[in-house]
Amino acid sequence: MTWQVTLPCTRAEGERIEQGAELFADAEAPVLVATEETAERWRLDAYFERKPDGQVLNALLTLAPSAAGTRLKPELVAEQDWVTLSQAGLEPIRAGRFFVHTPAHRGAAPAGAVALEVDAGRAFGTGHHETTTGCLVALDALKRQGFVARNLIDVGTGTGLLAFAAMKLWPQARATASDIDPVSIAVTRENAAINAVALGAAPGRLVTATAPGIDHPRLRQRGPYDLIIANILAGPLIALAPTLAPALVPGGRLMLAGLLQTQAERVARAYRREGLRPSFSVQRGEWPTLVLRRPRS
Repeated sequence: MTWQVTLPCTRAEGERIEQGAELFADAEAPVLVATEETAERWRLDAYFERKPDGQVLNALLTLAPSAAGTRLKPELVAEQDWVTLSQAGLEPIRAGRFFVHTPAHRGAAPAGAVALEVDAGRAFGTGHHETTTGCLVALDALKRQGFVARNLIDVGTGTGLLAFAAMKLWPQARATASDIDPVSIAVTRENAAINAVALGAAPGRLVTATAPGIDHPRLRQRGPYDLIIANILAGPLIALAPTLAPALVPGGRLMLAGLLQTQAERVARAYRREGLRPSFSVQRGEWPTLVLRRPRS
């Protein structure tokens, strides 16, 4: 039998749930699924093989401090595979030419779509958030405009989804994916195999690195880049401007996401100071994706 506990959480808490496994004994460790409900509100669902006791529920609350005071009520759910549970309600996403789906919808891509699979059991990066779909639409627009990426990097890659999408558009490009979280890099490498993305340093293959921003010898050595994707948060994007902007070649494009519309001008201003200029933007709800360019002269 399976027991479910649901509690509210913030986006930041939802993105960190993979780091909470050490709070539980192996026999009590739940399957954790974070889902975005609105831009400001997320939900954390925990699935247990046996009814959780008070000690386990208290451990669960430490994963979402914002839910302090919430009365947690374990509920018995119909017997079924946890993967089915974790993917319930997550319909495939169509963004530009991309069709992003969970394993439950494998083989359902419409003709002509570029299919990408990401397991919904992971905390963040399944393509269902507006920041990710905005980047997918922006990548599709770049391709339609005739832009060619020969050396690209996805900074803060999460599950690797945006790196894979860019590689599907420019299959001969040198590609890199980095993240400050080693768990994200492990997940990216797993997802690369699922999506037939080869690992390695040659053109058409993906290099991964655990690093804050592009502060890593391998990332500096592989630059400069003609396409940089950074779907992070507004604060880190502003802080990274002095290092991301110089890593872009003349004529290159920088894609920024993870920011609210109210933060867009501050982020854009930080990159204008570094010599970048606006190219276009994609708006998904209150989450814009900014595409900037480095002038050729």
